[in-house]
Amino acid sequence: QVQLVESGGGLVQAGGSLRLSCAASRSIFSIDAMGWYRQAPGKQRDMVASITNVGSTNYADSVKGRFTISRDNAKNTVYLQMTSLKAEDTAAYYCKAVVAGLKGYSDYWGQGTQVTVSS
Repeated sequence: QVQLVESGGGLVQAGGSLRLSCAASRSIFSIDAMGWYRQAPGKQRDMVASITNVGSTNYADSVKGRFTISRDNAKNTVYLQMTSLKAEDTAAYYCKAVVAGLKGYSDYWGQGTQVTVSS
């Protein structure tokens, strides 16, 4: 089991920056991958960025060059640094952890944090 708590969302003007944090209840060394997803009203939840336990990263095309995912193993926390924010980045942002077990992979989600970008 992994509990995830996101923070850092808020209201920001277009062109601004925010940093989201996702604190895990256990060592992230034991978590195979963590990622950020977002979901706008009426739309599906999409992957924004992910990072594996060896530091490999992946980004959605729409955020490449603007968002950076990173991890602090000592704090069991994953971050999403968002810059040059656009109105279309407005969404609820969710943290996800993927953990391998005897029966395969299990997904764990945080409660989400709202990001609103005003144009």
